[in-house]
Amino acid sequence: MQFRFKIVKKSKKSWARAGILETPHGRIETPAFVSVATQASVKSLTPEDLKNLGAEIILANTYHLYLRPGADVIKKAGGLHKFMNWPGPMVTDSGGFQVFSLGWGKVHQIGKIGWFPGYEEVRPPREVGPLKLVKITDDGVEFTSHLDGSKHIFTPEKSIKIQEDLGADIIFAFDECTSPLADYEYTKKSLKKTHNWALRCLKVKKKREQALFGIIQGGEYKDLREESTKFISSLPFDGIGIGGSLGKTQKDMFKILKWITPLLPEEKPRHLLGIGRPEDLENCVKHGMDLFDCVWPTRLARRGTLLIKNGRLNIGNSRYIKDFHAIEKKCGCYTCQNFTRAYLSHLFRAKELLYYRLATIHNLYFTLGLMQKIRKDILVGKL
Repeated sequence: MQFRFKIVKKSKKSWARAGILETPHGRIETPAFVSVATQASVKSLTPEDLKNLGAEIILANTYHLYLRPGADVIKKAGGLHKFMNWPGPMVTDSGGFQVFSLGWGKVHQIGKIGWFPGYEEVRPPREVGPLKLVKITDDGVEFTSHLDGSKHIFTPEKSIKIQEDLGADIIFAFDECTSPLADYEYTKKSLKKTHNWALRCLKVKKKREQALFGIIQGGEYKDLREESTKFISSLPFDGIGIGGSLGKTQKDMFKILKWITPLLPEEKPRHLLGIGRPEDLENCVKHGMDLFDCVWPTRLARRGTLLIKNGRLNIGNSRYIKDFHAIEKKCGCYTCQNFTRAYLSHLFRAKELLYYRLATIHNLYFTLGLMQKIRKDILVGKL
């Protein structure tokens, strides 16, 4: 099966659309949430768990898998699908996000949108020092491994080669993900690099069965975002990623999407990178996005926060020690069908490994279910 994207329903109320994305390892009904398996594993879950939760597609991290166990090991195993026994569609990022997370993100102590996940809070930056773990040049990026301090160079050519060895269905062009605190001049220079790297990625990609997505950058600057959207959209990419800094607040993110969505090619899938809060997903779908990925639901679960319809539940709160109700009354997930808040509170306080599994099951079930509801609402004309 080749890579194909078909829009089956467009909203009359917004830019929302429902589609079907076909890949060599199966189809994805969009809009969809891409569960993050950073090191070839969605933490604490098996591939069977993911299938039971309704996950159709996952994302693995190129940089981390390059460092450990190594792309050569995974290639020898037959690719990521066989290595981790995941039969469905898969995405790998390019390593570009690590340019930010190990670089300015680490220096500024921030995420893609301000001080993620507290989008609404915009604080003054800490004292800024030099980049320690990355060195960015026009040719590529030199990383200092966070594992052992060894030096590694990523170029667009090397990123594509690694991703081809990993064997995901969808791969991304190498880019520089800029900081929300990057000024106009830095962002403009960075954009030129990202555009040059996009051309180099297209030039060296060999595997026809893999879809290559280009990434739009430009930070929070309207003219740069529009320039990048037009440039990346003009190239023969199979899909479009929206990356980089999405501003300092949630409102900034929606403003940026309003700038770029009218300029995007309608026939190509759009992946909004690194976004996954429930309160963001529906609005981003309304702004024309098809795919989302984020560690947020699973990381939140491990830290004791469980997603519910009216917000969040902090299982570490003492009120849940003797609460014998499910996390969410009408939730159909395995955790809610079989265990109480009191039991989860006990596991969390005792640091039992079972807690991480049960909490992750619930938060992913909630997030995937939300995406299914959003898609249904598009199909019936409610969204």
